[in-house]
Amino acid sequence: MSKPTSIKTSEAVRDRLRTLAEERGTTITDLLEELAGRELTEAEREQRALEAAREVGIDYTEQVQRAGQDAWERIRAHQGGAAA
Repeated sequence: MSKPTSIKTSEAVRDRLRTLAEERGTTITDLLEELAGRELTEAEREQRALEAAREVGIDYTEQVQRAGQDAWERIRAHQGGAAA
């Protein structure tokens, strides 16, 4: 087991995390671990895009990469997240 640490956040975020955890019957720590494990980093998204392109026989050019990045931005915007 890893060493516990603290994360500073606003009271509103803390309260929301507490509510979400309670609704799921878990702890804030477990909820954060789940959320962090579910989200892909930019490097992981890039690697998956490269692998997917290979699987369907597409050359992963800069144009394809930009189109993929644009698609991710649109997805995040529709999910209410900040587009990168």
